[in-house]
Amino acid sequence: MTGQVRKIVRDRGFGFIRDERSGKEYFFHRAQLVVPNVFETLVEGQSVQFDTADNPKGPRAVNVKPA
Repeated sequence: MTGQVRKIVRDRGFGFIRDERSGKEYFFHRAQLVVPNVFETLVEGQSVQFDTADNPKGPRAVNVKPA
């Protein structure tokens, strides 16, 4: 899937991605980034590719990487 980083909470290590097709938002944690240390370089509005995974709190973005 592809989407855009909607919000980043750097001090807590997470953010949200908006799917460009459906508009649905997905939570992601810095541990779900494919490339280590890329979290610090992400900016709001940046395009990313990601997969989704089910979680008790709802679907999450995993395998996140800059597009």
